[in-house]
Amino acid sequence: MTTQEFLGKQNFTINTQTVSESCPSNIALIKYWGKYEQQIPANPSISYTLNHCKTNTTIEFFANEPFSVQTFLSGNEEQKFAEKIEKYFQNIEQYLPWILKGKYIIKTENTFPHSSGIASSASGFGAIAKCLMKLDDHFSGKISEEDALRKASFLARLGSGSACRSLYNGLVVWGDSDEVSGSSDLFAVQYPNTEVHEVFRDFNDWVLLIHEGQKSVSSTVGHGLMKTNPYAERRFQEARENFIPMKSILKSGDLESFIKLVEHEALTLHAMMMMSDPAFILMKTGTLEVINKIWDFRRETQLPLFFTLDAGANVHLLFPNNGTEEQVKGFIETELLQHTQKNGVVKDIMKF
Repeated sequence: MTTQEFLGKQNFTINTQTVSESCPSNIALIKYWGKYEQQIPANPSISYTLNHCKTNTTIEFFANEPFSVQTFLSGNEEQKFAEKIEKYFQNIEQYLPWILKGKYIIKTENTFPHSSGIASSASGFGAIAKCLMKLDDHFSGKISEEDALRKASFLARLGSGSACRSLYNGLVVWGDSDEVSGSSDLFAVQYPNTEVHEVFRDFNDWVLLIHEGQKSVSSTVGHGLMKTNPYAERRFQEARENFIPMKSILKSGDLESFIKLVEHEALTLHAMMMMSDPAFILMKTGTLEVINKIWDFRRETQLPLFFTLDAGANVHLLFPNNGTEEQVKGFIETELLQHTQKNGVVKDIMKF
């Protein structure tokens, strides 16, 4: 699908509007790390959409005012964020021709703590894109729910690449892959539920807050470093290849292979950063201690507790609700929380 297919008929009956939306964050299983112009991913990715960790956003649009954006995060005005959103709106004007025809007041808040290892840019731009589609419905005329969701994913991608995955529930794919029908570099698609074994439909994601400060390197910088990374092309190819076993794993319910692949993907992301120029070590001592304890626990108990990592030190603990979760939760609380800064943990689920 070309970008022009997202352009609809415009009727500019402009007035003042207030819209509100909510959007969850997501955590990638096969990682997206490296991109081209216009937020085109260097490889396809697949993620779980969270249920509780969300961004709630309200946009007040004032017609016939000079274009400007004012933003408030949890009640505090944020000028730098406003400048970012202004630039974003200017970049997407070709898809929403009314967007620069007024003033915006954007109020947003997260249900999860800042710097927690949960992607607030994904949920944030997802919520903004959903709000914009509500406004577009008023200004440009109604389109089908499916097309509106796809266009919201398309628009969210242009703000934050991984945001396009947050528009859908469950398992979500972004990036063109021969293994997933309808997949695209321009927007995300929901992985077909009929192809997902029930063991993968009810999962916990507990995020251990190993480090609650600002990350040593932003995702934007990290993606940029892939342009000169000598292992980048092989990494992109590996991610594409990993969709082949992932597809089989998801259908069969092979939890052991799922654990192995997800942890490998997480460690590969960090390996890429360690092999970049300049190099970055994103893990902290607590991160490594938690990983080793998880491996020891799994070896001793055969219980399916495993991890994934974002581009930071915090650890996403993944485990299914399959009758063993109480023993797993006990281990986390007695053995792993001690490695966080302030006994910090964010508890979420991935259920669909």
